[in-house]
Amino acid sequence: MRTLVNALRLIAVIATASAILAQWLVSSRSPEYNPFNFFGYFTIQSNIVIAVALAVTLVVAFRSKREPLRLSVFRGAATVYIATTGVVYNTLLTGAAVENTVPWSNDVLHKWIPLYSVLDWLLFSDRGRLLLRHVWWFLIYPAVWLVVVLVRGATDGWVPYPFLNPSLGYGVVALYCLGVAVFIALMGVLVVGMSRLRIVKV
Repeated sequence: MRTLVNALRLIAVIATASAILAQWLVSSRSPEYNPFNFFGYFTIQSNIVIAVALAVTLVVAFRSKREPLRLSVFRGAATVYIATTGVVYNTLLTGAAVENTVPWSNDVLHKWIPLYSVLDWLLFSDRGRLLLRHVWWFLIYPAVWLVVVLVRGATDGWVPYPFLNPSLGYGVVALYCLGVAVFIALMGVLVVGMSRLRIVKV
């Protein structure tokens, strides 16, 4: 079972890296390409984070070591972020028009990796039991990301997603931010609860 789980995680890491690279190769050819914009998307960042988390988990597994709690916290946070990417995209952004999008890459980053990551965390038992206080750690990165995006929106006018556009009014943007924050917190509580399940022993 451990071999199968490791193989699935390796495939997920390779798929994520390939999808990001494919989209970057297309986006970088655009005259409007800006690396700070490309890597400023929560989608790209959350996929990088989950890929790193799974890759580190693989290294620990190959060394036949038990996963340390700090890695479980990191992987739990990564699961929260990638799940947020999947839910937000498929509810708020599925009809948004984005230029130079690579269809298969878009599906991998917004649908398949979020789905796999949640199932991986839910099903496989090789993670530590998290505590509710860890949810606060999960919120730090999204909060910093939102602050940076809001500052950029107010200064150079760039925002990664339509619902964060200052032209909507900061009251509306604040409500969206609050909604995302609440969702992330609730997802964090769910991830903590999942960490106590032992469905498939690895």
